[in-house]
Amino acid sequence: MARHPRHPGRGGLGYVTAAALGLLVGVALASWAPLARATLPTLVGLDAVPKLALAPVLVLWLGFGLAPKVVIVVATCLLPVVLATIAGLTSTPAEYVELARSMSASWWKTLAKIRIPFAIPRIFVGLKIAAPLSVIGAVVSEFFGATAGLGYAIRAAGWDTALVYAALGVLAVVSLSLFYLVTAVERVAAPWARTVTA
Repeated sequence: MARHPRHPGRGGLGYVTAAALGLLVGVALASWAPLARATLPTLVGLDAVPKLALAPVLVLWLGFGLAPKVVIVVATCLLPVVLATIAGLTSTPAEYVELARSMSASWWKTLAKIRIPFAIPRIFVGLKIAAPLSVIGAVVSEFFGATAGLGYAIRAAGWDTALVYAALGVLAVVSLSLFYLVTAVERVAAPWARTVTA
């Protein structure tokens, strides 16, 4: 039987895609309240759909390649990034926004120079929550249509509990590593954040 190629970077690709998409969606929703009120219930509802139930449907729609696996990871990680971005951008002190308006700063300049710097600590909270979720999404994506990977190993292990526990241990290590990697990126990207927050 033909083996499908393994895509070890699907979790990372899905995470990066979810981070970029979550930031864009978060900025849009934070900038336009009516859009947020109309869109957020849909996002929360979609997030509540069990990803294990979504996997076979995506395989039928998109085939056995990389696409359905990345989509599952994105669906798993997206909401925390969106919510953290909205929370960060809407927490900007009003006096700073008023100051920017008084100086005739454009919307883009206000966003780039004031809102995003204030939002970065909260945005990284969402990114750190999403990092372990990307591992979960990647594992779920391997339950269907995969012939390799930790998810496939867990599904195929049957009563081999040693293999299951070994796979779970590896998943825990990978999740922890990703979390601390994002934490390290935060310290490089926003070294000032720790000095201006309690």
